[in-house]
Amino acid sequence: MTPLARLLVASQFAFNVGFFAVLPYLADHLGGTLGLGGAFVGFVLGLRTFSQQGLFVVGGALTDRYGPRPVVLVGCALRVAGFVWLAFAASAWTVIGSVVTVGFAAALFSPAVESEIAREALRVERAGGPRRTRTLARFSAGGQAGALLGPVLGTLLLYGGGAGHFRAASLAGAGVFLVVLAAHIRLLPRRTVREADAEQRQNWRTVLGDRRFLLLALAYSTYLLAYNQLYLALPAELDRATGSQAALGWLFALSSALVVFGSSPVERLAAAARLGRPAMIRTGLLLISAAFATAAGLRTLDGPAAAIAFTVLLTLGQMLVLPATRALLPDLTGQGRIGLATGALSSLSGLVVLAAGAPIGALLDRDGPAPWLLLAAVPVLGLTLVPSRR
Repeated sequence: MTPLARLLVASQFAFNVGFFAVLPYLADHLGGTLGLGGAFVGFVLGLRTFSQQGLFVVGGALTDRYGPRPVVLVGCALRVAGFVWLAFAASAWTVIGSVVTVGFAAALFSPAVESEIAREALRVERAGGPRRTRTLARFSAGGQAGALLGPVLGTLLLYGGGAGHFRAASLAGAGVFLVVLAAHIRLLPRRTVREADAEQRQNWRTVLGDRRFLLLALAYSTYLLAYNQLYLALPAELDRATGSQAALGWLFALSSALVVFGSSPVERLAAAARLGRPAMIRTGLLLISAAFATAAGLRTLDGPAAAIAFTVLLTLGQMLVLPATRALLPDLTGQGRIGLATGALSSLSGLVVLAAGAPIGALLDRDGPAPWLLLAAVPVLGLTLVPSRR
């Protein structure tokens, strides 16, 4: 990889270490240590998701307007401030303020870094290097490695419980983001993009009015909707099959480890099979559909066989869909609009997942394999929507 690609992969790794060292334990801290009500805790968690995922489009648009460097630096600085604030937040309003700051920081940082790695992967491919999907697969692996290590760091820091331990975890997270900020100040190249306001408005109309981009966003939404079942359908299946969710953490670790160690080999297999970017997305969605169908078939067996098969097949599909989708965006929108397209893709798909969450939850309340078979149809619908490259 190029020095810039290595910096961006390392940044994604460190960013997720800091994030997952703190956020998985936020609900317990708010409801347990601070004694806040369940409704308020749910509101805060939803607000964090909206201030992050829902505002990705803002971070993407700012990246196209000013270049990635200032957007990444401001995002890192806000993450440091947000986690320091969260460490000492004790009232409802300070909790809300700190959580919104943490979420909006990611809404700046993530689309800026994701769009820049897509540009760098495209540049390397055009210079005769490996396929852009290989660079983007390594980027995904770096992020998952951080997601795997972060909770371990958080558990060590939170051992014993209490406000002081959560404060230590939050300050440690702030320290990680401070290191990321310093690295980007020193190493991230200056690439300022200044466009006229009229052209910027045209970019919004061009991206959000592009039928091919909207089809890709809908196809990606079906992936994200299916992937979200790791947090909804998988716990329910473990409860049904084993009577507890004790194995859930191990299955999450299995998923992360598969991405860390399997992303590059899976991409090489796709290259050997001459799968283009749209074909990679379709194949990945087919594997995700197979994850639900296989789980439906294995639910008659005792033990966690259905849950394990579901986790493995879903993760294999993810390893194809995610890098290929990021790699396809420049083909649909052009390099000058990658930031906006990256942000809009996340925001639009997040809205779809939000709207579908309650109906899917109600569906999973039904017993038997039927809900899993219906969910298997969702990625199949998505693969019919994937646009071909220009």
